[in-house]
Amino acid sequence: MLLQHMGTQITHLGDQVNRVTGQTVWAGTSDEGEAGMAWDWVQLSRGIVAMADPLSVITNLRLVGPEGELLTAVESARHLNQIVHALPWQSEVERALASAPN
Repeated sequence: MLLQHMGTQITHLGDQVNRVTGQTVWAGTSDEGEAGMAWDWVQLSRGIVAMADPLSVITNLRLVGPEGELLTAVESARHLNQIVHALPWQSEVERALASAPN
């Protein structure tokens, strides 16, 4: 399944105390149905964004192990993070940041 960028939202523009934060959403369709993933991000410095919490990817994906068993949330976290890191999500976040009011 190919996930596509559905949208990126800035939830806090940042101030002297807090960093800029937001959420990005990715989704796709396959023969098995539709799936989506979303996660919060934080701007660490200009040009550098990171997942706010790598254990908090929201998704309707259900991952199974080699024996067909459903993976727990903790077991799935590593795989979900691999998917996230394979996506060009940081460039989409930077695009949203560039168009945000200052």
